[in-house]
Amino acid sequence: MTGTDFLTATRTFYDAVAEDYAAHFRDPLADRPLERALLAAYAEQVGPGGTVADLGCGPGAVTAHLAGLGLTVHGLDLSASMVAVARRDFPGLRFQQGSMLDLPLADGTLAGAVSWYSSIHTPADELPALFAEFHRVLAPGGLLLLAFQTGEAPLRLDRPWGRPVVLDFHRRHPDRMAELLTDAGFDLRSSTVRQREEALAESAPQAFLLTQKKG
Repeated sequence: MTGTDFLTATRTFYDAVAEDYAAHFRDPLADRPLERALLAAYAEQVGPGGTVADLGCGPGAVTAHLAGLGLTVHGLDLSASMVAVARRDFPGLRFQQGSMLDLPLADGTLAGAVSWYSSIHTPADELPALFAEFHRVLAPGGLLLLAFQTGEAPLRLDRPWGRPVVLDFHRRHPDRMAELLTDAGFDLRSSTVRQREEALAESAPQAFLLTQKKG
């Protein structure tokens, strides 16, 4: 699935499950101390004053967490229903609808960008274009934090919460993702892999890459 097909499938899926997803993942960082520590370290390195975008923000919980860490942050998501939920649940923050492959942002305007499990529906052959777009909107020295599941085969969710939709969740190799980000003009600052937690019903290890736009 390439081109606009995967965008349509992703938008349709999340429009259908937005309310269920938001209720199920109301506190996505609970019982995840490593993730909270990584986000705190990221916020400290970006520092106050710069604008950060949470790209693929879903219902906005991570956006709100970043705001709580002192960042000037707004969220963007492909799904209009997800944006509606985020605006309702976090009315003090700004959320907008848009595609990560065509961001409604001017060149070099962001001090940081976070892609928290939002690249996982992008086909492998579209990742260079995605990372090029992230690079475009970041200022020189801007920080990008990327989270994703590791592994080989994608996870397919079929009719979650009884909704008549299906979507693939791609798993990636951290080394390959780091290569693609380097090719897009980023320097790798850190690579972290956390093994899966059975208590959290995880099916794969979790990876976190911190990169910086060359400047």
